Amino acid sequence: MRLIVVVLLGLLFVSTSLLARQVNELSGFLSDRIATQLEAEQWLIELNTAEIYRNHLYAITREPNVAGTPGNQRVIEYLAEATSRAGLTVSQHEYDVWLAEPGEVSISVVSPESIRLSNTERAYPQDPTSGHPALTHGWNAYSGSGNVTAEVVYANYGRREDFAKLAEMGIDLSGKIVLARYGGNFRGYKAKFAEMAGAAGLIMYTDPANGGFVNGPVIPDGIFNNETAVQRGSLLTLDYFGDPLTPFEPALPLDGDTVVQRMDPSEVGLHTIPVAPIGYGAAREIISRMQGATVPEGWQGGLPYTYRLTGGPDLLVNLVVDQPQGIKRITNVIGIVEGRSRPHEWIILGSHFDAWGFGATDPNSGTAMLLTLTDALGEMLQNGYRPERSILIGHWDAEEFMLIGSTEWAEELREVLGANAVAYINADMSVTGPNFGASSSPSLKTAIIEASRAVLHPDTQTSLYETWHRNPELPEPTVGNLGGGSDHVPFYMHLGIPSAGISISGRVPIYHTNYDSFWFYETFIDSTFRYGPALAGVYGVLALRLANADLIPYDLQRYGNDLYRHLTQMNIHTRELHHPVNFEDLFSMIGDLQVAGQKAYAALMQALRDGRLSESEMHTINERLMQLERTFLHEDGLPFSAWLRSLYAAVNPFNGYESWMLPGLRYVTDEHEGDAGLMATEKQRLSDAIGSLTRQIEAIAALANRN
Repeated sequence: MRLIVVVLLGLLFVSTSLLARQVNELSGFLSDRIATQLEAEQWLIELNTAEIYRNHLYAITREPNVAGTPGNQRVIEYLAEATSRAGLTVSQHEYDVWLAEPGEVSISVVSPESIRLSNTERAYPQDPTSGHPALTHGWNAYSGSGNVTAEVVYANYGRREDFAKLAEMGIDLSGKIVLARYGGNFRGYKAKFAEMAGAAGLIMYTDPANGGFVNGPVIPDGIFNNETAVQRGSLLTLDYFGDPLTPFEPALPLDGDTVVQRMDPSEVGLHTIPVAPIGYGAAREIISRMQGATVPEGWQGGLPYTYRLTGGPDLLVNLVVDQPQGIKRITNVIGIVEGRSRPHEWIILGSHFDAWGFGATDPNSGTAMLLTLTDALGEMLQNGYRPERSILIGHWDAEEFMLIGSTEWAEELREVLGANAVAYINADMSVTGPNFGASSSPSLKTAIIEASRAVLHPDTQTSLYETWHRNPELPEPTVGNLGGGSDHVPFYMHLGIPSAGISISGRVPIYHTNYDSFWFYETFIDSTFRYGPALAGVYGVLALRLANADLIPYDLQRYGNDLYRHLTQMNIHTRELHHPVNFEDLFSMIGDLQVAGQKAYAALMQALRDGRLSESEMHTINERLMQLERTFLHEDGLPFSAWLRSLYAAVNPFNGYESWMLPGLRYVTDEHEGDAGLMATEKQRLSDAIGSLTRQIEAIAALANRN
């Protein structure tokens, strides 16, 4: 009776027109199951409340929780207790991984005068947690240790093209300390390129033009960085992700039953030069004293000085980093809603929980959202509801150090995930403002768009879809491509599991600083705490649809359409670089894939409308659907990374954040001037994958048409 009453009350909040529209758009369901599905979705949406979200966010941001610290252990305990209290089964996975500690960091101007530069944030009375004793000075994990006194060279954003420009201008970095501003690429590549250029050290800072006073009011009066704000972060730039000592294998506990072969740290490509971050107040003391040539166009920052390439021999800076590194225990916490009829098929929702400070926006706005959804699912379980497939909610540890927790879990469960994972949806830093959006693998795009129609935006009381789809010239809102920087990477680019990142977001300049606190969130992000429950509704609706659909609602038409667009862009790119390639054979194959996708979509929809597939036949089709994304995996990996195995998408290996679509073709074009032999190899590998995908989709259509 409780189930029926709650469902009926929930339905009072949904207009008849909205329900009717969803009935027509709900993919993958037999017609007689759609109404029940929509009732369950609405029940779940109503269970996600602002009070629950606020309480979880407050609880997990009361103290700093850097991976491997006592504060992080207390968050682990909270996650496990809250998940168990909600009624989900809790599974904890421990790993012993190579982590760094803050250690000692010191930056000083030593000539022409002696000035010790601050590298920690100023506390202020508005936020009583800003003076928390567990907050650390600014530091970069996996820096080399050393004591360097040297001249300074300014390298703009420290991108590869910036270092190339310095070389072109004849600026010698040998033995120098590089000063680079944050932005433009992953910080680890700033360190890598500086080291490759012969620099003796690197200092990174947040320029006021990139999230400081140039952009608006600063902390504590606004969202932008004040002069003391320091961005922390990892520097790892290995060609694999996860624990640095155990590539391809899980870093199982040292005291466990399984012996894991670990590399010696000296065998790993860790940085050797000292690297440290500062705020723009400290950077001003260096930039204002530089005497060299004026920087090129576009290199000037926001400080009121002429930016110069070199400091000159009279300006000497001392950089000291003494950073302990060693093996520490990390723990992933998994909440499990076991499926009723297909428990071995998994829909995985996840976010990391470790932070550089309090992590209210990054990552714990996403963690609190998943905990809110956990409570809603638990309430449904306790009142007799259970999805058909299992829903797993993963809380990953040590992501900030380089996606370590999620990667170790993915490597440990590689075979199980490869056989049974339906999708991975990532929620890192996902609730930071009013703007709904998503990035996704092709097959999940339509399901995400449809789910966005089911939830109201708390600011407008129109659907999230309507706030998202603002360009009337486009048939639907744009769903982006997945790049790097978060926990979808091991699932999508290593294991070939359809993945997405969905967020309701805004600008957060104080990313990775000590100012990312609960006070900041309540004051500047969402004082009503309504965005989190709204996003939990989308995650919940999407999870329930993937879990309950008779046929997994992948969009088989997107593969061909997206591949056509990416190859068209690649064709333009090769011509712009004057390395044109004949892609006619691939375009022809993609055309065949588009036709196959359209026919399969029509066949599956007709089979569902007719209700003529048996349970056994639907099971067979679903098993084949789950393997489609794996078609893009190549056992040898990519030319620049054996660990990254998807021929469809990868992380830009020289940027760390951007997505590279058709990465093998892109790498040969950019790094080998379109070498004909290498290009032929990459074209053949992609051709084999597209041909295999086409045949698999045709086989699925044949199964749907059999009766």
